Amino acid sequence: MDLITITAVALSLSFDTFAVSLSFGVVKSKILFRQAVRVALVFAVFQAGFLVAGYFLGSVISDLVKAADHWIALILLAFLGIRMIVEGVRRKEGDEVRDYTKTLTLVATAIGTSIDAFAIGISFAFLDMRIWLSGVIIGAVTFLASMTAIRIGKSAGPRLGQKVEIAGGLILIAIGVKIFVEHMFG
Repeated sequence: MDLITITAVALSLSFDTFAVSLSFGVVKSKILFRQAVRVALVFAVFQAGFLVAGYFLGSVISDLVKAADHWIALILLAFLGIRMIVEGVRRKEGDEVRDYTKTLTLVATAIGTSIDAFAIGISFAFLDMRIWLSGVIIGAVTFLASMTAIRIGKSAGPRLGQKVEIAGGLILIAIGVKIFVEHMFG
C-alpha cells in the first residue's frame, strides 16, 4: 500500500475520534491547550496501538475479537453517551460541566473509537504492510484530527448553550450504533 492509501485509511479511522473530540471541545469549552494535547495524544496512541496490536495479535485471536468488537464499542460509547445526556439534562444554568477528559473516561472513549483500528491491523497483516510506518501515519492523522475538532468544538461550545452535553452524548451513541451496524450488516 502506498502512502496515499495509508493516509486515506488514517483519515477514515479518525472520523470517530474527530466527532468525539468535537464533543469534548463543545462540552468543555474552557479546555486548556495541554488538556487538548493530552486528549489528542491518548486518541492517537490508542488508534496506532490498536492498529499494531491487530497486526501482531490478530491472527491469534481474530475470531474472538471479530465476534465481540462491535459489542464492545457499542457498550462503551453508549454508556458514555447516556452519561453525558443525563448530565446535560440534570445540569442547571451556571453549573460546572463534568470533565470528560479524565483518565478513565478518556481511555474508555479511546478504546471504543479505536476498535476499528484493530480490525484494520488484522487486515494489514494479511497484506504484509509496513506496520510501523502505518502506525505513525495513523497516529499523526488522528492527533491532528482530534486537535482540530477540539478547537472547533471549543469555539462553538459557548454559543450552543447549556445542553451541549446532550448533543455530545447523542454523537457518542451514534458512533457506537454506526460501528455496531457496520459490523453486523457490513
